Amino acid sequence: MQTALEAARKAAEAGEVPVGAVVVKGDEVLAVAANATRSPPDPTGHAEIRAMRTAAEALGDERLTGCDLYVTLEPCAMCAGAISHARIARLYYAASDPKGGAVEHGARVFEHKQCLHSPEVYSGMGEIEAAELLRGFFRQRR
Repeated sequence: MQTALEAARKAAEAGEVPVGAVVVKGDEVLAVAANATRSPPDPTGHAEIRAMRTAAEALGDERLTGCDLYVTLEPCAMCAGAISHARIARLYYAASDPKGGAVEHGARVFEHKQCLHSPEVYSGMGEIEAAELLRGFFRQRR
């Protein structure tokens, strides 16, 4: 999670919402990514999506079976759907997102019968640091 938090800090420095993600398989880090929705403009440029794309490329497979995803913020519905399609084994996220999250809030994507795969989910690891990073970022923007 520390690697994801570092990626989130770099995103904030670049003017992006500070969210970072890391995909790991066993002891190998396959991908590290941060939010990049502004430059270049990309509405799908969430950290989770970017990390899973890089990991899939590294593995040469669209399925990330046996991989774990660490992310600093509860995934939104788009990212939760992608996590399910990629067959991520375990999802670890730091801060909850009552407004935009879709794992324990909102859509609760993994609880729907239409969800083809649900990862094991663990929350709260690095929560205080991730939440403060987000609050500080938005405080400065206002």
